[in-house]
Amino acid sequence: MTAVCALRAEWTKLRTLPSTWWMLAAIAGLTLAVGAAVTGSVDTSHCSTPAGCMEDTPKLALSGVQLGQVAAVVLGVLAVGGEYAAGTIGATLAAIPRRSTVLAAKAAVVAAVVAVAGTAGVLASLAVARGLLPGNGFTSANGYPPLSLADGPTARAAFGTVLYLVLVALLALGVGTAVREQAAAITAVLALLWIVPIITRLIASAKWEDRLDKIAPMPAGLAVQATRGLERLPIGPWNGLGVLAAYAAVALLAGGALFTLRDP
Repeated sequence: MTAVCALRAEWTKLRTLPSTWWMLAAIAGLTLAVGAAVTGSVDTSHCSTPAGCMEDTPKLALSGVQLGQVAAVVLGVLAVGGEYAAGTIGATLAAIPRRSTVLAAKAAVVAAVVAVAGTAGVLASLAVARGLLPGNGFTSANGYPPLSLADGPTARAAFGTVLYLVLVALLALGVGTAVREQAAAITAVLALLWIVPIITRLIASAKWEDRLDKIAPMPAGLAVQATRGLERLPIGPWNGLGVLAAYAAVALLAGGALFTLRDP
């Protein structure tokens, strides 16, 4: 019964914050807007033949998640950091003293709302891309069938992208619980996500780029979006998402340990 009460309490707190709805709208909206902009900017004119482009159109359509994840990070941090900033964490722990239950409830609620927003953004991105791609030369005749969830790799990329957003939000929740300070936690998570992609642009070593992409949360996690050339990926789609899941698990465990051991 305590777990149910904790879930209700966390849902009530999260849904009554205006920032929550802004962040959820941003997850869906940025994923859609950036994905549509990127998809609309790519065509087959730069290729020797349209069929020779070998563009990964589902991945192209879902590329907006790289910006949409910023809102997921902010939401994950605010779910716990907001209580520390407002000084209401003491009241939460007075009502539900078992801290592991509080953190588990926060994680469940954050995962659920991000999954809903992420699903909306992903489905909208695929729908818009389905309309844009034929006009850019990505037609069935050129080897690019219309985007559809009936296609196994496309469905995996879509489902995996939603899971990616959920895991990023949980990673942020764990870091936010450990760090407490909102700005510091958001900065730390975004740095963790983006540091390796920035480094790989600065180094001129394909070997090191592959090594880093296998262990870095964002490059590894986004491998789940790939539907073509899987044999050339540094890490497989589900294995890559597993790397991100490991980061999220470690962050939640570390945050939970600190949450349990120290004062409110």
